[in-house]
Amino acid sequence: MSINTISVRELRPKLADVLKAVHDKFDRYIIIKRGRPEAVIMSIDDYESILETMDIQSDRALMRHIGKAEKEIKQGRGHSLEKIKKNLNLV
Repeated sequence: MSINTISVRELRPKLADVLKAVHDKFDRYIIIKRGRPEAVIMSIDDYESILETMDIQSDRALMRHIGKAEKEIKQGRGHSLEKIKKNLNLV
């Protein structure tokens, strides 16, 4: 993945190549118009991931829960996947 800048003028003839790089390599492109950043092209998966992250980060209760869980893991109070599966009778 890389972040590139491209002017509107450069983008027009290269749009198919830019879209391929966005899809195949998750590259991101900042579109420049009259010397100023105007827009971004990124994959839909990238975009949805960013929206999901923003949604999680805006949920204060969830962020407190995540912080508490991270602290418990650092204190060694986490559970292995194997132990969870065993407790749920999945093994």
